[in-house]
Amino acid sequence: MGSPERDIDDLPRNDANYTALTPLWFLERAAVVHPDRAAVVHGPVRYTWAETYRRCRRLASALAQRSVGHGSTVAVIAPNVPALYEAHFGVPMSGAVANCVNIRLNAETVAFLLDHSVAEVVMVDQEFFTLAEESLKILAEKKKWSFRPPILIVIGDQTCDSKPLQYALGRGAIEYEEFLKTGDPEFNWKPPKDEWHSIALGYTSGTTSSPKGVVLHHRGAYVMALGVAMVWGMPEGAVYLWTLPMFHCNGWCYTWAMAAVCGTNICLRQVSTKAIYSGIVNQGVTHMCAAPVVFNNLINAPASETFLPLPRVVNIMLAGAAPTPSLLAALSVRGFRVTHTYGLSETYGPSTVCAWKPEWDSLPLEERSRLHCRQGVRYAALEGLDVVDPKTMAPVPADGKSYGEIVMRGNAVMKGYLKNPKANAEAFAGGWYHSGDLGVKHPDGYIEVKDRMKDIIISGGENISSIEVEKVLYAHPAVLEASVVARADEQWGESPCAFVTLKEGVDASDEAAVGGDIMRFCRERMPGYWVPKSVVFGPLPKTATGKIKKNELRIKAKELGPVKKSRM
Repeated sequence: MGSPERDIDDLPRNDANYTALTPLWFLERAAVVHPDRAAVVHGPVRYTWAETYRRCRRLASALAQRSVGHGSTVAVIAPNVPALYEAHFGVPMSGAVANCVNIRLNAETVAFLLDHSVAEVVMVDQEFFTLAEESLKILAEKKKWSFRPPILIVIGDQTCDSKPLQYALGRGAIEYEEFLKTGDPEFNWKPPKDEWHSIALGYTSGTTSSPKGVVLHHRGAYVMALGVAMVWGMPEGAVYLWTLPMFHCNGWCYTWAMAAVCGTNICLRQVSTKAIYSGIVNQGVTHMCAAPVVFNNLINAPASETFLPLPRVVNIMLAGAAPTPSLLAALSVRGFRVTHTYGLSETYGPSTVCAWKPEWDSLPLEERSRLHCRQGVRYAALEGLDVVDPKTMAPVPADGKSYGEIVMRGNAVMKGYLKNPKANAEAFAGGWYHSGDLGVKHPDGYIEVKDRMKDIIISGGENISSIEVEKVLYAHPAVLEASVVARADEQWGESPCAFVTLKEGVDASDEAAVGGDIMRFCRERMPGYWVPKSVVFGPLPKTATGKIKKNELRIKAKELGPVKKSRM
């Protein structure tokens, strides 16, 4: 370390001029500024900002009374319901860390997370109570005498059948509303002394090994909550539809951002096209986020489920997988204003944006969509973004062709993985966070993801980007969804294998003919060696956040055996 940086003064920090950054203050402010505005709406349930603040303080108080605070983890297993929103404030107000668990995980994985994070409290929605129960049973059998059962709280939902709730209560769980009643609505919560203190823990969808626990701090959550609102130009009072699971990167920080803009959260327990259009028409929705698969269903929905033209411009944010130019064009034509972003759990969710330029407005739709499907530039809240040679860390040329790894650094990067020094050393090698994504940098400085490093297809020594092949497949009129993986190939080592779901109404009785047509379509639009040598039809396996599970497709491709050498 060199000598300290000189300044013009020697003025010290004090309580009047320095406070640790935390998004928790946004809730207190929303309750003062708009006490009677709807904060959280779920079916017939409606809480104002004043009520939400009181409920979150009750939650913090009830936890504190049970010695849950600094150094504790609270797991929440729930879909997008008010209690999950409240946990984003109430849990850290007690000093504890919120771990929002993916509801589509199996009991073995949930047991691993609860054990790894040492969850002292498990809050679980009534529908998923048996999942929690099964997970705890696995844990009890594994740990035997050392097992300490967590405090088990069941979240009831009046929009659902009450039987699962009654079952949970019969098994000794505490009902969430009853738990809140034991807390003080005027609880004098304390912000963290240090903004490096953890606010949230989220597990990556570990496809090849045990999932990794991503730890986020109050400072990053504060900076990103403001950053995500700014990048979208979110107005005060925005009405946000929860199509994105809050358990996915804390809802890309919009959980906290919505309090900052004093908006209204519309909870969606189950995402369906009908529910989305109904939210737009009946509840004044202005903003929503999701992975491309959700919006793909939106534009391919039957006329009976859609409401067009839209009553107002609806802002949608896409991330989670690269959108295709055809999807962006279709959304744009229907009156959705699309913001395309990219990021990872390790960067608090999306942290780069394809910042729109006014001069693109006059370009033809196809060209606009091609520019728009790039992942873009860093958020103002992220200090560093580059595409580098992973071995030398040297930036690749900005030519749109040279491949490198996408790396990030700054306040929007996680603290690290919980209890995993080896993974941390790899992730932070060379002073940057390594995304594991391959990309290029264009002459205008915008980056574009080309593939996950493990998804790149190497055919006859040539790199093939599965994303580029998928873009063409999605442009085929019969294709609803497509995913491309490597399949062993006797002649080329590997070749692209396309897994395709056809649109409703397409005659799929002659798969060979449809497959041949798709290959012919590809041949006209891409280099010969990119063309899929095999096309497999059927539904695609997906994660809880709508990402296609390429690892499962790779297993299927392996089971197909190698593509035989052509006898021609």
